[in-house]
Amino acid sequence: MTSETLNLWLSSGKPLTAVAILQQWERGLLQLDDPISTFIPEFSTGGKERITIRHLLTHTGGFRNVETGWPQVTWDETISRICAAPIETDWVVGRTAGYHTTTSWFILGEILARLTGRPFADAMRFELFEPMGLIDTWSALTPGQHANFSTRLGWMYAREQGGLQLLDWHELPRCHLASPGSNTRGPIRELGRFYEMLLKEGETSRGRILTPQTVAAMTARHRVGVYDLTLAHIVDFGLGVIIDSNHYGVETVPYGYGKYCSPRTFGHGGAQSSQGWCDPESGLVVASFFNGRPGEGQHGRRSRKLNEAICVDLGFA
Repeated sequence: MTSETLNLWLSSGKPLTAVAILQQWERGLLQLDDPISTFIPEFSTGGKERITIRHLLTHTGGFRNVETGWPQVTWDETISRICAAPIETDWVVGRTAGYHTTTSWFILGEILARLTGRPFADAMRFELFEPMGLIDTWSALTPGQHANFSTRLGWMYAREQGGLQLLDWHELPRCHLASPGSNTRGPIRELGRFYEMLLKEGETSRGRILTPQTVAAMTARHRVGVYDLTLAHIVDFGLGVIIDSNHYGVETVPYGYGKYCSPRTFGHGGAQSSQGWCDPESGLVVASFFNGRPGEGQHGRRSRKLNEAICVDLGFA
């Protein structure tokens, strides 16, 4: 890997989709408590009528485990499958919590596409990546781009019984088909630039992306003290970001930011590989990437140690 490698960020890319949605909120094109059916009428089936945009951003909607078919089926088929699925049994919308790995993010991506009149990947480029100068950040690559970037696409490995396995995540069709919750890729420094924008309350050298008020709303605690059924831990959430949850167990909280971060710290991790976060108290932004997935426990420990070592080196411990 080099500083130019286009690495797959997985769930670390979720906050970028959240910001694109919040841009639409600033423009008055949606409200956080609008039902999803306002924008996607066919979503309103199987007990999902009350689910709102806020519920999607805080993982309290209740449709985690739909088989989306991605990347073997088209975007439209994925949206159709999610819309047809019922809400989970005994789920209380807005109160029950469980991290939605991909499903709610496809729905947020479809809302963005319908509001902008562009396919999701194009909307992200036009609305966010290009205005921020994230020229190497992509939600999807065309086959031509994939060929041109072949020497820059990062490889990902997984620790399996018997040794390391090279995953096919740098190949087609995965690189070609957008998944708002998992398939953003680029140099890890560009994820850092995204968090620098949030640290500066929405401002960049190219212009304003969000207002300070919207950044404050995004990074406030909207979901507090609730056990997450997916993460198997109490975790606090803002709007599309995980807020520091060390007070629920600094050594056990999944995808934490280390013991030296302040309670205002926010960010997001990508499964067993990447993380981006910002601590407004210290003015620190960190974006990191590992290209080997060793298992959740080991990754949690190494990521926490990395974050803490950075804070020690910079005098924030």
